[in-house]
Amino acid sequence: MNNAAFIFPAVKGVQAKREYYISMVPLDAIPRIFQFVDEDLPAEARSQRILNKARVPEIKDYILDNLNDYVFSSLTVSVDGDMEFTSISSDDPSIGHVKIDMSARFLINDGQHRSAAIAEAIKKNVELRREQISVVFYRDEGLQRSQQIFSDLNRYAIRPTRSINILFNSREEASIIAKHVVEKVDVFSGLTEKENTSISNRSKALFTLSAICTATSELLKGSTLDTESKINLACTFWEQVSLHMAEWRAVKSGELRASDVRKHYICSLSITLVALGAGGKSLISAYSNSWIQQLDALDSIDWRKTNTIWEDIVFVGGKIAANRATQHAMSNYIIRILTGSAGDESG
Repeated sequence: MNNAAFIFPAVKGVQAKREYYISMVPLDAIPRIFQFVDEDLPAEARSQRILNKARVPEIKDYILDNLNDYVFSSLTVSVDGDMEFTSISSDDPSIGHVKIDMSARFLINDGQHRSAAIAEAIKKNVELRREQISVVFYRDEGLQRSQQIFSDLNRYAIRPTRSINILFNSREEASIIAKHVVEKVDVFSGLTEKENTSISNRSKALFTLSAICTATSELLKGSTLDTESKINLACTFWEQVSLHMAEWRAVKSGELRASDVRKHYICSLSITLVALGAGGKSLISAYSNSWIQQLDALDSIDWRKTNTIWEDIVFVGGKIAANRATQHAMSNYIIRILTGSAGDESG
């Protein structure tokens, strides 16, 4: 940067017959040059959605907690002002630098929450200012074009499922434990849907990775064990539970089809797995030395959907309802079966 203009190394490209530039911008320049949407403007007069300030601390903490391996995709910015590209290579005219007048306005089309989080993170760790983020610069062609860029960038964006987020996440403890559980617990291995949070009718899967992760987190809630010990406990728990789940074992052995169990029983539903996790937590707390024997109580449960007891616990209007109230009721039922206690009635 100089006194009259910002100058960034850049690569020139062409999309839809328009030139655009990709630059490496120092993080400390982000809060100084990029502008956020004016919240006082009506929606139709804005080129971006309003900044959700509640999201910023989470992204900031992600940066600060992962200084050696955080990853950000490019910011996309429209420049309202003079912007000039100069090539520095006779062999490749697309390589050079982009010069942007200091009086230009920079409007963030995509990445305003990342930008705000970067600004906050630098306040906590000044060393971050030495790092860079890639920025895609477009020429501002007016509000309508800026709005269209925002719409186009988000048109085909699909949030990954929770299961695949868990599968690819090697940073968070809950994901690490869940993946070990699926790999090591015989009945889960080969019967777990690892990409989607729902199971298709023709699938051979009986469980979802997201449900196993949530249930295992419930089992280990409040535990002070180290990660390896948590993995061992979780694997032991689910292995022991499986010994009392005849339908699970029948699918594993090929005696029953997963689709038939999903259709006629509730034993593999997320609401049931989470309840088993909650029951396990209470059981291990109450019977630290004999909790495995207490799991025999699971043999008394009729998991068929036709069992009328489920009408007061998980069925609403004749259909299974997975909501906070039914989850609480199901968890309390399992806790009561395993420990004789009603669990946490406060909900």
